[in-house]
Amino acid sequence: MNSTKVEQHRNKFRNRRIVVIGGFLTFLYVIVGIQVFYLQVIKGDMLSRRASQQYQESKKSQGKRGAIFDANYRELAISTSVVEVGVHPRDIESEDETATPAKQELAREVAKALNLNEHVLYEKFSADKDFIWLDRKVTPMREATLRSLKLSGFEYDPSYLRVYPCKTLAAQLIGFVGVDGYGLDGLEQYFNDELQGDLRQWTIIKDRMGRIFDHQEMCSSGYEGNNIILTIDMTIQYIAETALQKSVEENNAKCGLAIVMVPETGAVKAIAHYPTYNPNSFNSFPIQTWRNRSVTDTFEPGSALKVFLVAAALESGLCDSDTIINCENGKYRIGRNTINDTHAYDFLTVHDVLKYSSNIGSVKIAEMIGPKILYDTLIDFGFGEKTGINCPGEVKGLLRHYQGWKKIDNATIAFGQGVTVTPIQLIAAISAVANHGVLMTPYVVQAITDVNGNIIKSVNPREKRKVIMPGTARVLMKMMNAVTEPDGTGGQAVPAGYTVCGKTGTAQKINANGTYRNCEYNGVFVGFSPAQSPELAVLVVIDEPQKHHYGGVVAAPVFREIVHEAFNYLNIPPSIPKEQLNVSNRVGEAGA
Repeated sequence: MNSTKVEQHRNKFRNRRIVVIGGFLTFLYVIVGIQVFYLQVIKGDMLSRRASQQYQESKKSQGKRGAIFDANYRELAISTSVVEVGVHPRDIESEDETATPAKQELAREVAKALNLNEHVLYEKFSADKDFIWLDRKVTPMREATLRSLKLSGFEYDPSYLRVYPCKTLAAQLIGFVGVDGYGLDGLEQYFNDELQGDLRQWTIIKDRMGRIFDHQEMCSSGYEGNNIILTIDMTIQYIAETALQKSVEENNAKCGLAIVMVPETGAVKAIAHYPTYNPNSFNSFPIQTWRNRSVTDTFEPGSALKVFLVAAALESGLCDSDTIINCENGKYRIGRNTINDTHAYDFLTVHDVLKYSSNIGSVKIAEMIGPKILYDTLIDFGFGEKTGINCPGEVKGLLRHYQGWKKIDNATIAFGQGVTVTPIQLIAAISAVANHGVLMTPYVVQAITDVNGNIIKSVNPREKRKVIMPGTARVLMKMMNAVTEPDGTGGQAVPAGYTVCGKTGTAQKINANGTYRNCEYNGVFVGFSPAQSPELAVLVVIDEPQKHHYGGVVAAPVFREIVHEAFNYLNIPPSIPKEQLNVSNRVGEAGA
């Protein structure tokens, strides 16, 4: 009886244990099921992405940048294939398990392969970071050398290196790109969206050791960027830069610039600066040498502005080239101010006022026509507004409204003080005289082509407005031609065999005290040639020359050399046959 009860008690206890254990196991199964549901359903996408990241990696790089060509399709900026090499410091090891060099030895081998600093590499290899770039401009040959070391932890990404094969040529105009391939200055920046290709994307497949064994590439149809075709002629650009450098160095000047333009169209054939820089290593040069001063900087043009004063006088009908002006024997008072001439003249015609660059004669002409006519004419010629040239950084200069002028302002503006212009404004305005009174919009980019060379956009010459009548332009051209005669201020601008219309300028620069006392100068010459049928207009500005400061001495010879060499290159025949060359041409060439 007792044994039966004991057995029942045992069975009851056993059953109770089974129920408890079964319940506990059921609870565990429920917990596991919930966790599985949570991981597989709720967190499934996230876990799939995390797993995917461990065996595959997506990468992007910018497409090949389009080239920049000169007017004759000669390369000024191109992109060449390189490799960006980086390293995962924590994963560095050799693929050959029998050879695992120490990091110091590894740094030595990699430095030799990539031509980098061994100590810098060792610091990078020892860094506690996930990834570090070693060199983003590795040539295919160096890449092959590095790969031959069979090292893991290294990453090789295809990329492009921007190269400027002509080095300093037209550097300020073209600009440069950064290490990421985006334009940072000049046309590279201004046309970045056109030049820059689309993103290239690819996926790298890795094994469990992190080694790459496959990649899948996806590339858009516009992967490569478009090309830019300039109006710049590489040969004329070189001629201008060479002549400019010679004058700047001979005259111990601070700097200089020269612009060459086709008057009929506004196409710019050269924009030269000195000192210059090499965009292949732009960080090695002072920042101030990067600037395209032909559009970003302003200066007082001095006597070069007298051309437009005379244009206003002729166009107004208030005087003609033979009108007599009393030049007061070299001194003329306006209130408390005295206007002086370099040489004392008594009476000059308007023609001779321009030829001999008389300040007093110019003031008298300005008084004759009044401030409104002078102001309106300067505005018509494009001063005080941007020209609209298709390159970055252009400013509009300073030309105050005539209603705010005092009597002395009207006088000083007549000979180019109290007004500031950009170099591109000045040459565009002088080109309007050569173009029968029609002002053109200057431009440096003439076309954009796709990767196959098909033109997708072209820039045609654009007429801005007619500023003076053709008859006025012809009279003004005759007067400007007289400026370059042997006894004119621009005699040194004339190349043998050719005729020139031009104007000198010796422009004072305001000093730190805001006055012109003991100041520096800009030597200026602007003009065009041949006089009868202008082919090229040229502006030369020599900033702060020390040896001489007159525009007819420091800038005019640069004009002469540019025109002479450019016409030889362009096969433009002389205006005057050699057998008819007279003494005046030879004197003009030598400079008096």
